[in-house]
Amino acid sequence: MSATRNARTRWTGDLQEGAGVTSFVSSGLPDTPVTWAARTHNPEGMTSPEELIAAAHTSCFSMAFSGALAKAGYKADEIVTEAAVTFKPGTGITDIALTVNAVIPGIDAAEFEKIANGAKEGCPVSQALKAVPISLDATLG
Repeated sequence: MSATRNARTRWTGDLQEGAGVTSFVSSGLPDTPVTWAARTHNPEGMTSPEELIAAAHTSCFSMAFSGALAKAGYKADEIVTEAAVTFKPGTGITDIALTVNAVIPGIDAAEFEKIANGAKEGCPVSQALKAVPISLDATLG
């Protein structure tokens, strides 16, 4: 089984002064405005490609981690994942820093680290983004 998800952005104007609206076609989530300023300075109610990548990465990693934990016989009470995607104009995306804090009964620190790192490597979004350095700071709470 496979799934295809669709999004669309309509952009008008030039890069610096223009603006766009990203539509989440598959899910029907609310349209989100996007601008160059949101990408490089102050988002104020707008998104950027990097924020969308961060959202995709946090949800994918959390699911991959949950699945890997279950395969190893653990069930998390909670997994909270954040991603910081750094964009440098003229260079592009320079790095992604994942931070995860999880409450997992019965797991020791070494097993937690091993499973978290495996999830980072195996997450499909991590795989798609492997041209960029991805770090992981995992905390067992």
